[in-house]
Amino acid sequence: MVFSASDLYGISPILSVSITALVALIVKSVKRNSETAILVVGIVGILVSIGFSVVTFSLSTTAFNDMVLVGGYASFFDVIFLAAGLLTFLLSDSYLKKENIHFGEFYVLVLLAVAGMMLMGSSADLITLFLGVELMSVCFYVLAGFMRTKLSSNEAALKYFLLGAFATGFLLYGIALIYGTTGTTNLLRIASVHVGESARTLYNVGFGLLLIGLAFKVAAVPFHMWAPDVYEGSPTTVAALMSTGGKSAAFAASVLVFSIPIAQHDEHFKLILAVLAASSMVVGNLFGLSQTNLKRMLAYSSIAHAGYMLIGVASGQPLGEQGILFYLVSYTLTNLGAFGVISILEKESGKNVSYEEYAGLGTRRPAIAALLSMFMFSLTGIPPFAGFVGKYYLFTSAVQSGMTWLAILGVLTSLLSAYYYLRVVVYMYFRDSAEAPEAGTPRLAAFSVMLSAAGIILFGILPSLILNVTQLLF
Repeated sequence: MVFSASDLYGISPILSVSITALVALIVKSVKRNSETAILVVGIVGILVSIGFSVVTFSLSTTAFNDMVLVGGYASFFDVIFLAAGLLTFLLSDSYLKKENIHFGEFYVLVLLAVAGMMLMGSSADLITLFLGVELMSVCFYVLAGFMRTKLSSNEAALKYFLLGAFATGFLLYGIALIYGTTGTTNLLRIASVHVGESARTLYNVGFGLLLIGLAFKVAAVPFHMWAPDVYEGSPTTVAALMSTGGKSAAFAASVLVFSIPIAQHDEHFKLILAVLAASSMVVGNLFGLSQTNLKRMLAYSSIAHAGYMLIGVASGQPLGEQGILFYLVSYTLTNLGAFGVISILEKESGKNVSYEEYAGLGTRRPAIAALLSMFMFSLTGIPPFAGFVGKYYLFTSAVQSGMTWLAILGVLTSLLSAYYYLRVVVYMYFRDSAEAPEAGTPRLAAFSVMLSAAGIILFGILPSLILNVTQLLF
């Protein structure tokens, strides 16, 4: 393969994050107690990569013989992944120290996971998609078990690894079948021959297997069983990155891959996606009602939100695709903020993560309680927060595509979710606690949470800041 300087410039956001990870490894190897230095290197590298993403946005082309998307769609998602990585860095410094697992390798793994996400969002070929999935997943397997002395963390890593490897098998076999029937793995070329190949059974089975592999990554029903245990057992900041950056990467890839049959008005495939969306919304919200642990509640919430976003994919409308992109921005900020508050309040050995332990938080920590309330309101879909705007566009796209029943189900399940989201607020403000006021909040973690809160308010009041950009992509 021959490539040029323009190819390297096009993937400069991915290159800069990857180089930052390698520099961090070198710092770790030559300097003892280098965690703070690695944190600084990582933050600088992420900011530089965000700069490259913004600069390359206008390119809207491909690189490396149509293997990788450049600019436009890829740059938009690069900023989402990098922002998730940056906020995770800010949250993790104090959290890792509190849990006695403050090792430089953590930041290196986060950087490499973000590089994998960026490769998924930039994939114009099923091979680069697979490479991105594996790079991200392997890092997550290790990060889930980062608390090596904690049994639940080891269990989370093992469950995620075994089920993730199984799902990867489906993904890879689907790629093999599509290649066997079309003679290519390039998404642009697959799209050009889709009409002729869509009648072939093996081709359709290949797309079905791709759907299974990516549905596992977004934790859609019935491929969701890993999420509650993995989120609960993983370090809280890792769960935050999994539920936001990991899910965003899987949806970025899903929009690219499944736009091929949907653009050809494949009604059977749209119906399958609609059923996945409906079952995810129902199961996620029903099981969320019975949870007493906030991390498990957010895991089932994550399943439900995967269902909301699948509405946008199933609709096959430009409005639905734009809605997914906006929703991923709002969901990333909201969930990182919610998990961030939990990581601040969480005590050693996983304590202080139940509803009862949040009783009276409005009196003990009024600022933290106010921020967590905002995140719960946004997840519920209450204006003026960004979560409301995201749901509005997704449900509207379902109506436009003739799936009004799916929009109605989405509204009803959102009402159901209000119970367990607002239950947190009730405990914080309307339940008494005998505990004394707690110590102050770590500065970096507080800054991260406040950035998330500012984002959901800003994009809730001025959604055009994001929507004007997404309209250029579809």
